[in-house]
Amino acid sequence: MLMEAHSMGEWETLPKVVGGRYGLSSKEFTPSMVKGVCDELLKEHPKNHFTIGIHDDVTNTSLGWDPEYDLEKPNMTRALFFGLGSDGTVGANKNSIKIIGENTDLYAQGYFVYDSRKAGSQTVSHLRIGPYPIKAPYLIQTADFIACHQFGFIYKTEVLKNAGHSATFLLDSPYGPDEVWEHLPKMAQEIIQDRELKVYVIDASTVARNASMGRRINTVMQTCFFALSGVLPRDEAIAQIKKAIEKTYYRKGPAVIEQNFKAVDAALDHLYEVSIPASITSDRELDPVVTLDASEFVREVTAPMLEGKGDDLPVSRIPVDGTYPSGTTKWEKRNLADNVPYWEPDICIQCGNCSFVCPHGVIRSKFYHERLLDKAPGAFQSAKISARGFPETRYTLQIYLEDCTGCGVCIEACPAHSPDDKDIKAINMKARKPMLEEGQANVRYFEKLPMNNRGRVDFSSVRGTQFLEPLFEFSLACAGCGETPYVKLLSQLFGPRLLVANATGCSSIYGGNLPTTPWAINSEGRGPAWSNSLFEDNAEFGLGMRITADNHMDMAKELLQELSPWIGEEVVDEMVRSEQWVGE
Repeated sequence: MLMEAHSMGEWETLPKVVGGRYGLSSKEFTPSMVKGVCDELLKEHPKNHFTIGIHDDVTNTSLGWDPEYDLEKPNMTRALFFGLGSDGTVGANKNSIKIIGENTDLYAQGYFVYDSRKAGSQTVSHLRIGPYPIKAPYLIQTADFIACHQFGFIYKTEVLKNAGHSATFLLDSPYGPDEVWEHLPKMAQEIIQDRELKVYVIDASTVARNASMGRRINTVMQTCFFALSGVLPRDEAIAQIKKAIEKTYYRKGPAVIEQNFKAVDAALDHLYEVSIPASITSDRELDPVVTLDASEFVREVTAPMLEGKGDDLPVSRIPVDGTYPSGTTKWEKRNLADNVPYWEPDICIQCGNCSFVCPHGVIRSKFYHERLLDKAPGAFQSAKISARGFPETRYTLQIYLEDCTGCGVCIEACPAHSPDDKDIKAINMKARKPMLEEGQANVRYFEKLPMNNRGRVDFSSVRGTQFLEPLFEFSLACAGCGETPYVKLLSQLFGPRLLVANATGCSSIYGGNLPTTPWAINSEGRGPAWSNSLFEDNAEFGLGMRITADNHMDMAKELLQELSPWIGEEVVDEMVRSEQWVGE
């Protein structure tokens, strides 16, 4: 009470005590925020019970701070790396830290920011390298070196936002040094010119493929980082990288080590500096995170979180009761895969295998009356349904190109081959970009087709289950996940009657993540009930759910029996003893 009284100026003889909170919701606590607190304490009447690092527009407790204030020491290399989960970026940067820490007098620090869903999500690595101990327990605010390991990120993320003046920008690009400028968004071009950035490009994906390393571009980009950053002399850096490769992959045999060596040697031969034009030539803005038909909540809360700007959301935007909408993964549209499935209706035997095994629910099937094709887009595909008793009925297998991870499991599951070419199946992989615009139009039309009536579907077969609406979709689990197809199948078979007692693990990460969730609702607004048990006791957890459901039924029966004088004992008895049947 004395502290409270003095903070309000009632007793001037007591020491002034002011309290506040920082790091709320695991927010950053930077030197600029410390300065903001100190500036507040210098005021005649500083705010007590303040918060710093958040925008509290509800109780107005937050303090302002200058984000430009920086205490970073000179001679420090600060680098940011934007990568894709499972492309090896984080692993390569951890290797770089080991190389520097074990072989030089320099100090190195790394912070790694990545999505809990890991593979397929964006990762950001923060590296500091300098000649003295590094005491900076916060993320990099101004970078001397920025590497973007996935070209598509420049259209979705402000990768150059934290670039310092004269910083180096390394971009993995399918476009060469003479043409890449025309493909950059307007914001990137402006930052490059205003801050006089040095820009380098490399087609790391091609270099990695030619070295038989698939999509793992980490070794290629790591070599370029050492070559451009000047942290180590180039020859010494390459020697240390190869030494680290031998140490990391010796158990996998000489062939794997040789592949990585080949990638290292080829990297610098394919690294080019970009000559920066004198004028801005692009009018392309960053791609919208979600489409305009998304709900207000998704546009104003979910979208900023998807952009990586969740920390900027004011308190007033956060749901008071912690309730978030479900079925929101459909808005992410990550466009991860360069090659995606393409359906050949004339070869397809309509078995449903490809849809059944798809880990992300990006392959859907419907049957419908042929008259519904009258307003279909010109590229919309269909075939006569291969079933008796369905005259004038068409069948469509629809691919959601933007949500596909390119795992190829559907290709492996397809049993139908072309009679003319055994290498061609009913579903094959093709380049996504040329098909994207038509594919988007086809998906929009496919979603307008009515869902198939469960009463007309024999879902005791694989084929039949795939005509049922999945209420678990676009899970964003790892590409080729063997777990999610079973979860999706459960949601198709049991729909809104499904109760899920989830144990902590992968299923809790892709199932109960924020900002988006794959558990969805049907057209009636009903869906599965899902909850996760932190302590992995989901058997007991599920038993509690079952007992609760049984108690609800018992309570309903008791209430019904209390009404028997008004509606008749015979009617009540028939209702209580009737067999339960659920259908549509």
